[in-house]
Amino acid sequence: MDNKHLLTGVFLFLAHVAVFGQSTGSFQGKIIEQVTKQPVMGGSVAIDHTELGAITDDNGVFRVDNIPVGTHTVTISYIGFQTKKISEMTITANKTYYSEFELLEEVSELDGVTVSVYKGETNPQVPVSAFSYSREEIFRNPGAQGDIMRALSSLPGVVSSGSQFSAIAARGQGTRDNVYMVDDIPMFNLSHLEAEGFNSGFNDPNGGRFSIFAPRIIDNVQFQNGGFGATYGRRSSSFLSLGVKEGNRASWSVSGQFDLLGATLIADGPISEKTSIFMSARYQNFGMLINLLDEQQASISFGDYLVKTTTQLNEKNKLSVIAMINPEAASRTVDDLEPGMEINEDNSGRTVLWDHERSQAVVGLNLRTLLNSSSYLTNVLYYRSSSVDNNFGRFNPSLDDEGVILDPLAGGYEEGIRKILNDQQEVGYRSIYTRNFDKLTLTAGVDAAMVNLDYERRLSRMDTIYTFRTRDISDNPSQLYEVLDPSMFNSRFDDSAFNGSGYINASWKVSNRLTLNPGVRYDYTGFTEQHTLSPRLSGSLALSEKHSLNFATGLYYQDAAYPDVAGQSAGNLLKNERSFQSILGYKIQISSDLKFIAEGWYKEFDDLIVQPNRAQSFLTNDGTGHAYGADISLTKRLSKNYYGQISYSYMESVRDDNDGLGEYDYIFSVPHTFSFLGSYKPNDKWIFSGKFRYSTGRPTDEYIIHEDVFNDPEMLRYSQEITAINGDRLPDFISLDLRVDYNVQRRWGTFSAFVDLVNITNRFNVNLETFIPETGVISNIGLGVFPSFGIRAEL
Repeated sequence: MDNKHLLTGVFLFLAHVAVFGQSTGSFQGKIIEQVTKQPVMGGSVAIDHTELGAITDDNGVFRVDNIPVGTHTVTISYIGFQTKKISEMTITANKTYYSEFELLEEVSELDGVTVSVYKGETNPQVPVSAFSYSREEIFRNPGAQGDIMRALSSLPGVVSSGSQFSAIAARGQGTRDNVYMVDDIPMFNLSHLEAEGFNSGFNDPNGGRFSIFAPRIIDNVQFQNGGFGATYGRRSSSFLSLGVKEGNRASWSVSGQFDLLGATLIADGPISEKTSIFMSARYQNFGMLINLLDEQQASISFGDYLVKTTTQLNEKNKLSVIAMINPEAASRTVDDLEPGMEINEDNSGRTVLWDHERSQAVVGLNLRTLLNSSSYLTNVLYYRSSSVDNNFGRFNPSLDDEGVILDPLAGGYEEGIRKILNDQQEVGYRSIYTRNFDKLTLTAGVDAAMVNLDYERRLSRMDTIYTFRTRDISDNPSQLYEVLDPSMFNSRFDDSAFNGSGYINASWKVSNRLTLNPGVRYDYTGFTEQHTLSPRLSGSLALSEKHSLNFATGLYYQDAAYPDVAGQSAGNLLKNERSFQSILGYKIQISSDLKFIAEGWYKEFDDLIVQPNRAQSFLTNDGTGHAYGADISLTKRLSKNYYGQISYSYMESVRDDNDGLGEYDYIFSVPHTFSFLGSYKPNDKWIFSGKFRYSTGRPTDEYIIHEDVFNDPEMLRYSQEITAINGDRLPDFISLDLRVDYNVQRRWGTFSAFVDLVNITNRFNVNLETFIPETGVISNIGLGVFPSFGIRAEL
């Protein structure tokens, strides 16, 4: 049976499944104070539209039994704290739904306002640019296919590199400029198939293609689009905190998802009275999809494997242990190409061969200790590693006039022309102390890490670069190409460095209306041998019960990227990049689940790292720039079976390499972006979701093509001369994503099917565009923009 008939059969089966008889399940959990992490005794838990409920005990624990199977909303309340609504709590027959919740102290000006159960958004310590997603909202996000990074692309002020990339750029900066924290562990890369892995080793701005987190792995998301406090650093653009789901402490569940790319298996449950475990395994292989599209031009696969245990050691100590490994492999060899295939060539008439392998791993321990009724201590010990092995070659197949392969081997091929090895290991420790006083919350901490970087970049012979900037050939304007000399390209770096940080942040409730959050951060960066000090301040002024003015300002430093550090000669020491940021916003909490935000922002940049000549690895800190813009958004959180967001962003971002050529638009300078997202669940079976996005086309280089650059008909070559950096723009980006989910409850669990259609306004071109600066190669490989069909079962 072919895939089409199999898919049709699955949906017909689901359409005729009868609803099972009345069954019940349970709801168990724990409630704690968000600021102090102390258990809430006497808190009320009510299952809406029923007479069921419970009161928390001395340890903040509650349990509700005999809840009818299906989806419910829950109200959690306690005197002096903000009431919370929990939507989409799904009760399964003979199973216990387990979760822990945090309550935030009530703000007097918000009396009578019930907020949804999303961390950070009503917290006066995080007054600006705060957004969050729940686990269910991530999964429902149309076009995202459960990928958290793709889901974030619809937020105001966030720019992505198009549908084929799983990376974000925030408010005039790049995809490499974001702070990533996973269970309080700092991470520098959250994506597979990052663009750097496919190019020469010089940094590519587009980011990765797929998140390293499978669907339903992330339990909660906090995102702050700039203006974050002194607790976080070493990146300057935005702050993204991801919480991995904890295992169910009450009962076991197993789920699996199968789609065109592969499968994901998840299991979680208790392994002892005090310990739960959460496990996930995902393997994705593009072979089936590429074969269906008849575009077998590459071999691409990756995997994501995660284990997390959570142990309540005693009343005061909670220990989480997490381990992840994320391997990936991609290659294109002469064996991947056959006569009759269309091949995209670069301007030089050659085609690239490559073999890419990468493996990331993280192991972390997080111990939270309640010191007394008003303070707690978090200690995090972690190890992370990343290993990249890339090899590049070329071959010259014989083609007909339309670019169709006649013989892949006719022109010969050469492997191993370029080789890149990039191995990183980091052992780190973080200790964060939080103390709550009457009107003041104090957070202080230290971070320490030892980083080892082993980097090698090799060119086996002299090579020719057919893409260049006009000024790169100023010494010989008649030579319409550049020669890449191994002595200017090759580098070898093997060294270790210490990074240390100290920070203190306070949240001071000056009055019932005004909260100020001053802070300062100190960082030492070993590879740049630089000490930096970053003062920051944010605050919120409540104008009335629902209206507030919010602001943030401060200095932010960003470490030089490790490949940049490794590519320099011993005498060329890079500095950290610096930015000064200011944000002013207005927020109205219209109702418990509906809010409107308008913010204006400005950034000033200096010490930016720039590359004077693209044929050399030599870099300087001569760059400067600025960015400014405004965002407005209306957000309806998930409740009453529907949620959505409408947002508009205006942004300008300008850079200057100070090379005499003047300012130019930064690659993520997108003046206008509009996004509309909506999801509706009419009943427990069906969910319908849609997302529309429009943005001004991203800047791209203005160029001219030169023919026959060697003036030799026997060696016909073309070159691309960049006459203006980002002097042109790509076409405007318009996309429409649609998703439909169907769920049916059975006695043994839940069965689901979904269809996720990505960018249906365009054909499913499944493009992955690879740009290799040394050769000017632009190679298109089928991957990234595709319809997704899948089924999921949870037992």
